[in-house]
Amino acid sequence: MRIAVVTGGGSGIGAAVAHELAVDGWTVVIAGRRREALEAVAAADTGVEPIPTDVADEASVRNLFDRTVERHGRIDLLFNNAGVGAPAVEIDELSLDAWQQVVAVNLTGAFLCTREAFRVMRRQQPRGGRIINNGSIAAYTPRPHSIAYTATKHAVTGLTKSTALDGRAYDIACGQIDVGNAATDMAAGSASGALQADGEVRPEPVMDPAEVGRAVRYMAGLPLDSNVLTMTVMATKMPYVGRG
Repeated sequence: MRIAVVTGGGSGIGAAVAHELAVDGWTVVIAGRRREALEAVAAADTGVEPIPTDVADEASVRNLFDRTVERHGRIDLLFNNAGVGAPAVEIDELSLDAWQQVVAVNLTGAFLCTREAFRVMRRQQPRGGRIINNGSIAAYTPRPHSIAYTATKHAVTGLTKSTALDGRAYDIACGQIDVGNAATDMAAGSASGALQADGEVRPEPVMDPAEVGRAVRYMAGLPLDSNVLTMTVMATKMPYVGRG
């Protein structure tokens, strides 16, 4: 039996990934702050279990991983997916509280989950496992008025590479999937009109989150001696490559 932990599993990409993994025979523990949303996702697929978790809280994250190991004996996959954005405002109008909330969830949360997964994976038998981080195309190219989100997603790339390096000795593989314009609540504004670098607001194409789920399913299914370090999955016609 293969055991996966998916954070931010109550909606959007997290729910799509949980579904694809469950279809592929994984037992999937989904984590998030909204119990009702987690339970709705879990009810849709056999083998999906909810554990309410705040990834920005150290004790809550430890509880997530301890309970998963208690129930299932091991962890083979972590998908670090939980993420939030900040208000789209000029840099000098962004509050410290808003900045810190994004850092706490997108970066510190990913670190805390990675640390717990690493702790389990390096000591379990058979040893090892895989960690997949949900980056973003913002890990490479920012949108206007997105300094907090963009900074944390750039940092997630560093987290991915450091984990991939340090995990080699323990058969822990780490990769990153960078998503552009999946049709989730977080990206809802793109379809109706997104601020562009030239100051204009234009609608952008979006894609089905199920395609992200299938991509993560592929990454997760690789043997531990193979790894996708980075993968970009995006709406084909979104204005990312070139000048848009």
